[in-house]
Amino acid sequence: MEKIIYLDNNSTTPLDPVVLESMLPYLKDKFGNPSSTSHKFGRETLVAVEFAREQVASLINADSSEIIFTSGTTESINLALKGIVESAFRDKIHIITTKVEHKAVLKVCEYLEKFGVEITYLPTDKYGMISTSDIVDMIKEETVLICVMVANNEIGTIQPIGEIGKLCKERGILFFTDAAQAVGKIPIDVKALNIDLMAFSAHKIYGPKGIGALYVKNNSNKINLYPQIHGGGQEKGLRSGTLNVPGIVGFGKSCEVCKEKLFDEFNTHSVWRDRIINNLLTKIDNAFLNGHPTKRIPNNINIGFKGISNSLFINEFTDFAISTGSACASETLEPSYVLSSIGRTKSEISCSIRIGIGRFNTEEEIEYIIKRIPEGINKIKCQLL
Repeated sequence: MEKIIYLDNNSTTPLDPVVLESMLPYLKDKFGNPSSTSHKFGRETLVAVEFAREQVASLINADSSEIIFTSGTTESINLALKGIVESAFRDKIHIITTKVEHKAVLKVCEYLEKFGVEITYLPTDKYGMISTSDIVDMIKEETVLICVMVANNEIGTIQPIGEIGKLCKERGILFFTDAAQAVGKIPIDVKALNIDLMAFSAHKIYGPKGIGALYVKNNSNKINLYPQIHGGGQEKGLRSGTLNVPGIVGFGKSCEVCKEKLFDEFNTHSVWRDRIINNLLTKIDNAFLNGHPTKRIPNNINIGFKGISNSLFINEFTDFAISTGSACASETLEPSYVLSSIGRTKSEISCSIRIGIGRFNTEEEIEYIIKRIPEGINKIKCQLL
């Protein structure tokens, strides 16, 4: 193919032209501050913000009053975890999470441990799945929060969120989840799943970067977040600062489009994902899949080719834009902690790559990938002989 095929949609997605179109008026003529409601310019942007809040809420079956706009999932995670701990007013605080959470969660937990918070890190099986029975075994009287992501950003494995939410509700423990990789790709109903707090971002669902949300369940006497950014008291006092109106409008539109396309894209991407996986595992000797074979988000493929380092792969496949793991960890030289947690050796980790298909990929590109990768792997093997 003449163009480079973009296959890193788990890292970030292209901005949908429809989303860009919705943002343009708020980058040009409609520039008012939504906090300045004494005039038309402020009022029209406030209306746009609240409409977008409804669009975001609708995608996850929440009420618009339960959506707090932030700069992205990382900030939402910090607000949720630190905010819960700081408002707990307990001598002993215990949080249960997993070893395969995003670095944004693990680094916050590491920070909280410095202040005496006890963190239990649950192991996973070889597919990256946790067991709810393990959670039950780890619950203590001091447990205030269980933090488990919906789907892993590297290997795509989907956790038993419904079971965990039910367990938390029965035990009176708050349930927080990082849904950055799942929202807009699989159905997420915060009410049905008994989710108390949930973080997600626009740039994973064909929206702009720099805007995200924290869902905070209404009418819960256990949730009393302490803000992490202080100032003018925007977003119910939980996230001060002038609102990013163009970003919020784009976020709302991206959620609306995802809701409309969710089931069609789920079906299309699941078929493409499975075709790629099955063909590569069949046609390439010593290929192996990372993550759960079926319980994974529809656009994620994390696969390894024994004897072929991911650096050799990337050098050969310059016609692909892919990654070797989490975008947030790409600047480190350490092996993937997620792949290590599921039992992969350093050698296997160094041979693994992540393919993230998306809305703007085509059937022609999928066919090209299926043909091109086995040919390229055989070429590399011949060069290594």
